[in-house]
Amino acid sequence: MNKKESRRHFLKKVSGIGAAAMTAPLWKIENSSAANSHALILCNRSEYWGKKVTKPGWEILEQGGNVLDAVEQSANIAEKNPEDLSVGYGSIPNEHGEIQLDASVMYGPKHGCGAVAALEYIKTPSSVARKVMERTDHILLAGEGALHFALMHGFQKENLMTERARTEWLRWKENLNENDSWIPPKDDLSRNQLLYGTLNVLAVDVSGNLAGINSTSSQIMKMPGRVGDAPLIGSGLFVDNEAGAAAASGRGEEVIRSCGSYLIIELMRQGMPPQKACEEACLRIIRINGGNEKVRQSGFNVMFCALSKAGQVGCASLRPVMEQQPQISLVDITGFHVYNGTNIID
Repeated sequence: MNKKESRRHFLKKVSGIGAAAMTAPLWKIENSSAANSHALILCNRSEYWGKKVTKPGWEILEQGGNVLDAVEQSANIAEKNPEDLSVGYGSIPNEHGEIQLDASVMYGPKHGCGAVAALEYIKTPSSVARKVMERTDHILLAGEGALHFALMHGFQKENLMTERARTEWLRWKENLNENDSWIPPKDDLSRNQLLYGTLNVLAVDVSGNLAGINSTSSQIMKMPGRVGDAPLIGSGLFVDNEAGAAAASGRGEEVIRSCGSYLIIELMRQGMPPQKACEEACLRIIRINGGNEKVRQSGFNVMFCALSKAGQVGCASLRPVMEQQPQISLVDITGFHVYNGTNIID
């Protein structure tokens, strides 16, 4: 398959659907039930964890529940999971050994926005972001102010560091400079592949109402206080009830300076399918950075996913994620599916 073709088509891994659906472009696959013609929830996790994350949200949508409840309950699954090293409890800390979390939430019907940045000691930053949206006239709270607000609203202050996360942080410290005083254990192995990255959860209900959440501990071993795209409305997340929802993961600085999620929604508002809009956002980042070769040499990656009001879906990234195609996990009336997206740079 040539590069032009790879931008226009998906390589699909599908479970639970028929051969006809497997041959269809992703944005053409819609629910067959008239009652639930557009209800759908997605997250940017592959099959195993995707099922776990989307299950509670789908159960809410299936029962006619609120789309905002659906994305929050699904996001909380990843945030409370110590095996997911980039979201909530068990996240990899910053260079000082502190776990600082970022999250944002948007609710389409009211164009509501809430976010927290550099939040410590709270497992579920997306739920705190929802409280910011619903209980203040602000949009973003950060640091100690965000923590104080969370405690006021009954969130529990907890130690978020797991043994696995502590071990990864200490290994990084010990191997940072071969001339410093840190001595790695003799049986030390190269760092394990760290699981996942920023969590995106997007959903649409049977009435076409949209909501989305973006949650992360952001860049591994980051500078204390560093804030990426996840809590910035229009960068890491944007939801517009007239057009769709979009979210990002990967290098936050590139998403911020391209306003990636907002760009995707504006392209969709003009009639572009979600898949094409995600690809165009990737191409914008490539142009900003001086072309394919410079981006290839830089080593960073960015991935976008998007969901339209009609239940169409798109997913694209600059390069493969963990040696695989970018993946998103969907739940709709026909069951659970895993779809691979498009890589712009091979």
